[in-house]
Amino acid sequence: MHGEYRCLRCGPVPPLHVPEHIGAEIMASVVERVANGTDPAGPGMPLWCPWPLPSGWTLTGVAWAGDDRSGVRATAVACAGPAPLDGGPADLLFIAEEPGVGLGSRLAGLPGPDPGPEMAEALTDPGPGHPERVPHAKIRVGGHPTPLWPVNSPTDRSAYAGEARGMWLHAIAWPASAGHLLAEEVVLHDLTEWTPPELVYGAPSPYLHGRA
Repeated sequence: MHGEYRCLRCGPVPPLHVPEHIGAEIMASVVERVANGTDPAGPGMPLWCPWPLPSGWTLTGVAWAGDDRSGVRATAVACAGPAPLDGGPADLLFIAEEPGVGLGSRLAGLPGPDPGPEMAEALTDPGPGHPERVPHAKIRVGGHPTPLWPVNSPTDRSAYAGEARGMWLHAIAWPASAGHLLAEEVVLHDLTEWTPPELVYGAPSPYLHGRA
């Protein structure tokens, strides 16, 4: 199984392990690796996946960042399906990571390891009470309403960031208009707690394989 991974290094991001293919057996192996590679003294590293998947969508990839010394410090789940506006192809990534890892920022095309500065700006400008202060996406994560805030990203994608379980949560969509999916009723489920046998798998996501 380990031979199916390849590692990418970029700035502060620890080695990123991405299976070349995706399916029920590979998913089970990654879930086991993530569950066993998390610091038992801290919160478990989740694998956030929309469940149920939006109509016509499939799960297209899973990855984890870390090494044998530091353990699993970030995870990513990819899915793809019809875009909400024009029905064309769309891709979504959901990244959970510890502070300072930098995987979400790298995939979103942001400088620095964390979206903290941009989040602070979004929360303070244009000021309390202004209608633009509200978050641009509200999803449910592990049963809890969770706001996501837009962050600056290249024009080919839209990126949002928030917090869940004391970790950064990133949602990144290609093309940028696919971010409208997050305005709908999206519920994220942690696959390390339970992996639905009804999950449908699709062709491997290009965005987890270095094409972000």
